[in-house]
Amino acid sequence: MLRKIKLGIIKKLKFLPADFYMKAYYEYYTGKKLNLDDPIEFNAKIQWLKVFYRPMILSKLVDKYEVREYVKEKVGEKYLNDLIGVYDRPTEIDFDNLPNKFVLKATHGYHFNLLVKDKTKLNKKKSKFLMYKWLSKNQYKRGGLEWAYKHAKPRLIVEEYLEEIGKDDINDYKFFCFNGVPKLLHVDIDRGSNHSRAYYDMEWNKLPIKHDSIGFIEGETERPKNFEEMASVAAKLAGNFPFVRVDLYNLNEKIVFGEMTFYPADGRLEFMPEEYNKIVGDYITIPEIPPNQKYITNYSNSK
Repeated sequence: MLRKIKLGIIKKLKFLPADFYMKAYYEYYTGKKLNLDDPIEFNAKIQWLKVFYRPMILSKLVDKYEVREYVKEKVGEKYLNDLIGVYDRPTEIDFDNLPNKFVLKATHGYHFNLLVKDKTKLNKKKSKFLMYKWLSKNQYKRGGLEWAYKHAKPRLIVEEYLEEIGKDDINDYKFFCFNGVPKLLHVDIDRGSNHSRAYYDMEWNKLPIKHDSIGFIEGETERPKNFEEMASVAAKLAGNFPFVRVDLYNLNEKIVFGEMTFYPADGRLEFMPEEYNKIVGDYITIPEIPPNQKYITNYSNSK
């Protein structure tokens, strides 16, 4: 109990050196010691990547506006959701000219989303207050020093509201890619009501992976008819990064890009059964830090 209290104090001190801080942060949430000299499990390797893997392109790819250029270049504009507007501050948004349904997001972090299904019911004053709150936060400091967000510019975007006929919530397909190769994915359903998740390998065999904080899909989830195309899009976007999760939607066989995530759940959501923390971790090959450097700052994408 005393150690937990000590770790809890340390995790609030965001100014500490990242390698020291991450050890306390990781142990506080997982109960496991973090060995940055030889990380083994998936979340331990994610912490390593937070500390030592720093190509500047990561800042572009976690930015929900800037990443659009990358997606257009790699796989084509047809996979992008329609962009309605980009803004530096809430006062720039003209709600009267927005469609009745839209999605409002901050570009520099996650869980900064406002899904508007009926504009006539939107409390604009509260929404603007929420947006100012988003813009005041730095995801790097808000979470566990997720380096890719450190230099992300706070902005707001409005996109088309995505929906699928016959569903209240669209399915979310999240591909775990390792050096450009998708190895597994999880499917999230009913995010707005009864969030559940199931993992699959790339042959669409259901895996027994669960999380204690997220419901498990007991039945089978239908394999998308264009699943091979989804996997191809994910692979092309994944480049040569040691790890990235590529999130896609599939709306009546139309694939739409969601986002790219380098630190799922901030590297602290454990897999169950326990052995999958190592099984998935083995897919990440830790890159070598160049001689006489503290960090990896260069990225070469030959794909």
